[in-house]
Amino acid sequence: MAEVTAALVKDLREKSGAGMMDCKNALVESSGDIEVAIDWLRAKGLSKAAKKSGRIAAEGLVAIVVQGNRGVVVELNSETDFVARNEEFQVLARGIAAVAIEKSADIEVLLNSHYPGGATVKDAISNAIATIGENMNLRRAAELHVPHGVVSYYVHNAVTEGLGKIGVIVALESTGAVEELQKLGRQIAMHVAASSPIALDSSTVDPSVIEREKAVLLEKNAGKPANVLEKITESGLKSYFKEICLVDQPFVMDPSKSVGIAVKEAEKTVGAPVVLKGFVRFALGEGVEKEVTDFAAEVAAAVKPH
Repeated sequence: MAEVTAALVKDLREKSGAGMMDCKNALVESSGDIEVAIDWLRAKGLSKAAKKSGRIAAEGLVAIVVQGNRGVVVELNSETDFVARNEEFQVLARGIAAVAIEKSADIEVLLNSHYPGGATVKDAISNAIATIGENMNLRRAAELHVPHGVVSYYVHNAVTEGLGKIGVIVALESTGAVEELQKLGRQIAMHVAASSPIALDSSTVDPSVIEREKAVLLEKNAGKPANVLEKITESGLKSYFKEICLVDQPFVMDPSKSVGIAVKEAEKTVGAPVVLKGFVRFALGEGVEKEVTDFAAEVAAAVKPH
C-alpha cells in the first residue's frame, strides 16, 4: 500500500474540500490513489469534489487563430512565465497556430510542417530554445470547422490578441447572419471559459465517466431497493449532465435558460437554424504537475561560490 503522507492528505483536502481526517481515511481506503479517494469521499457524502482535479502548473501560452468557418487552438509550454511574456515566444506561438490552420492540428504533422523562414515548426521551436535558453514544448493542438457558419473564439487573461492563459473556440453551423453568429459564438466561448464543460451533450460524454458517476451514486445509496436505486441513478445522472454538458449548463449570460435553449432562441435574430457543433477549451498547463521550487533558494544556490 502506498504511504499516506501529509503532502498527499493536503493535496486531497485542497481538491475535495473534505476534512483532514476524512481525507486521511479516504487515502487509506484507496491505497493512496487520489482519484479513488475523491470518489470514496463523494460516496460518503464528505466531498463535493470538483469535476476536474488537474491543476494548472505549466507556463507558456495558448494561441488561437480563426478564419471564418475554421479555427485552431494550440498550447506552447515554457518553463517560466517570464518567457511567456517574451515577444519572440509570443511570435512563435502565434506563428505555430497560423501554420496549424493552414496545414493540420495533428501534432506530428504540425511539427514537421514548414514554418515561415525556411525551417519546420520543430526547427523553429529548437531555434527558440537555443536563443531564449529555456525548454519549450508544443503540447497540443485542436481545430474546428463547419461547412457553413462560423468559428468564434475567446481568450481569457489575454497578453495580446489571440494569446493568453485560457483559449476557447466554438463552432456554430448555420446559413444565417454571420455577424449575429459571431456575437453568439463569442458569448458561448466566454461561457465555456468560465464553466469548463467536458462534453457537448450527454451523448458525447465518455462512457467511462458515466460509469464512474453511476458507481458513486450506487455506493452513496447502497442498501436501497433496486427500483429506488434506478430512479436515483437516473435523476443523479441528469443533474450531473447539467454540470458537465455544454448544452445543458445554465447560460452564464442568462442563467434562467440553458445554453441549448439560448442557441435555439438566437435563431430569430440569426435568421436561420443554428447548430452548436463543438467547442475546444485549452487552459494553460491543464493536468500537468509542476515541481514546486523555492525561488529564493535557487537564487542563493546560483550565486553561492563553488
